[in-house]
Amino acid sequence: MSIVAGVDFGTLSVRVSIFDSARGRLGAGVAEYPLLRKKEDPDHATQSHADHMNALALATHRALDSAGVEGGAVEAIALDTTGSSVVPVDAHLDPIDDYYLWCDHRAWKEAAEITAMARTHSLEAIDWCGGVYSSEWGFAKLLHWLRHNPHKRARFATALEHCDMVAAVLCGIDHPAAVPRSVCAMGHKWMWNARLGGLPSEEFLTAVDPLLAGVRAKLGGRYRASDAIAGHLAPTWAAKLGLRAGIPIPVGAFDAHWDAIGAGVRLGDVVNVVGTSTCIIAISDQGGLIPGVCGVVEGSVDPARTGIEAGLSATGDIFEAIARRAGATVADLSRGLEKYRGGETGLLRLVWDNGDRTVLVNPELGGITLGWRLTHTAQDELFAAIEGTAFHTRIILERMERHGVPVDRIVNGGGIPQKNPVLNQVYANVLGKPILVPKGDVTSLGSAIFAFLAAGTFRSIAEAQDALCPGYATVEPSAGDAATYAELYPIYRALYFAFGERASQAAAMGEVLPELRRIAARARGGKSAGTAAD
Repeated sequence: MSIVAGVDFGTLSVRVSIFDSARGRLGAGVAEYPLLRKKEDPDHATQSHADHMNALALATHRALDSAGVEGGAVEAIALDTTGSSVVPVDAHLDPIDDYYLWCDHRAWKEAAEITAMARTHSLEAIDWCGGVYSSEWGFAKLLHWLRHNPHKRARFATALEHCDMVAAVLCGIDHPAAVPRSVCAMGHKWMWNARLGGLPSEEFLTAVDPLLAGVRAKLGGRYRASDAIAGHLAPTWAAKLGLRAGIPIPVGAFDAHWDAIGAGVRLGDVVNVVGTSTCIIAISDQGGLIPGVCGVVEGSVDPARTGIEAGLSATGDIFEAIARRAGATVADLSRGLEKYRGGETGLLRLVWDNGDRTVLVNPELGGITLGWRLTHTAQDELFAAIEGTAFHTRIILERMERHGVPVDRIVNGGGIPQKNPVLNQVYANVLGKPILVPKGDVTSLGSAIFAFLAAGTFRSIAEAQDALCPGYATVEPSAGDAATYAELYPIYRALYFAFGERASQAAAMGEVLPELRRIAARARGGKSAGTAAD
């Protein structure tokens, strides 16, 4: 029996959970931190490193109190974070500026330039990132920062992903060359590829912009998967966290990747980590290129396999925005959604409110809702948004399947499926397959599993999953609604590519709205075609 701490940094808060290898989760603590957005610039999203670390200390003490455990009993601590959340630092690893959070899209021009140059240079690394570089990723954000902060460039020593920054700080590492670099982070977001010699060449980077001269050398450090030890907890931070100095800290990773581990992902599974955004995670024994899928990386997710990541740039954020505009909460608007039939609102919603992460990889897109009538309500839009995220997920899963990724089981992980049964049912109906939902909370369980591995408690991820992961509740498709969605999906798919691709020759749109109205009337059981859901 051993006790560890698993840390999960989310978009708005950090959760620390204390786990016992035999008894499971003993307790948890949460602390929030602010997200800086700007109304005049909707692409802006930043956070403070100091806020993160203060919240980590507070959440750790709360977790220990909740678990009734002395800090000295904790044998290891592991942490995951959002990504790509990037911070520029100086030669002592002190932040020069705030994090460009994962949802900061200011670097969309830089991302387009990197994509164009990659195609000009036939850069193979871009193919492993789905063929299009994203404004959510590291090089785009770093170039944007360099361009817009000329007075700070002289201090710049390197840039770090959040998971690597936190691990380095906790280990007392204060030199860029000694920093642990997560293969998960650098492979999915920085085009690092061991088979291709690591990062893109100096020649390529300077061709994108001379400001990137020398950056490749500055992104050094120890590139490792999460079965490696980043270091050991430094005395200063042990005192702040209330833990024992010297305990091991494994190399960190992204929250969605370890959420998939906590949700019990195995070969043949796809885990939809549904939260503020959606990350779609799978593992494979054979990594192959998947156009539009934002990462196929050896050693990510499960260090012994190839990790595959795709996703939606916003999910819960869209639900929250709909509720906010209506002067309500998502919980309020969700009451009664279980009475809705598939397609009955007559609305079809393309969920690009924060751009498209996969498969178009286009941050310039915006949300579209078709079929509005005078009687529609905010609740109708919320239901249509849930349907839209399910349709978008189906597009992604079909792309993965066409390129050799098995989709034998679909697991809905993350925070939203635990409290939104309507979403799980809609996903089952749209995807036409059972949806497995973990019976218990798995947030930070993935971190705990890697902490247990660092402590030597378990011999493998699978052994730890067998001991710690909860079982699943199964949500079966409803035949009637599944049939309705089988009609709607081709319409959604056609609109997705017609509106989403600049070069598309849009098919005739004149049939779309009449078809939505016809299907809605039938779904409502013959009610007036002009009446929205009650």
